[in-house]
Amino acid sequence: MIRFAAAAALLLSAAPALAQDDSRIVLTFETGARTGMVMVALYNSASSFDGGSGQPTAVAAVRASGRAVEAVFENLPAGDYGVKAFHDIDGDGEMDTNPFGMPTEPFAFSNNAVGNMGPARWDRARFTVSGETAQTISLR
Repeated sequence: MIRFAAAAALLLSAAPALAQDDSRIVLTFETGARTGMVMVALYNSASSFDGGSGQPTAVAAVRASGRAVEAVFENLPAGDYGVKAFHDIDGDGEMDTNPFGMPTEPFAFSNNAVGNMGPARWDRARFTVSGETAQTISLR
C-alpha cells in the first residue's frame, strides 16, 4: 500500500527546503510488539492525506524495540499536519492485508482518529503545529 522507499527519496531531496523553519513534531507510538518497524508518513494537506496518491511531506521508519516508539520531524513550517502510520511487524516494508484489503498489521492516524469503513479522513486526523508539538498514538 504505502511505498516508503520512494517517499524517503522525496524527503531527502526536499530536506534543504524544509531547513528554514523551526517547528518540530514528536510522535510517540504505543506498540504491541517489539519487532519490525513503525512506518510513518506525515502530510501537510487534505488533498495529499485523503487522496491516497499524494506524496507525504516527510516519512520515517523507526525500529520497534520497545512498547513505545518515537518518531521526530524537525525544521517544519508551522501549519496543519496529519499522520498515517503502521507497524510493519514482519519487516517487509509493506502494510499486509487480508484478501478483502483489510489491514492485518496494526495501524493508526494522528489524533488517534478512526475512519468509517476506511481510513481516517484529514478533518479527524489534522492537528496544528507551531513550535514543538507532541502526540501519543496507539497502533491497533
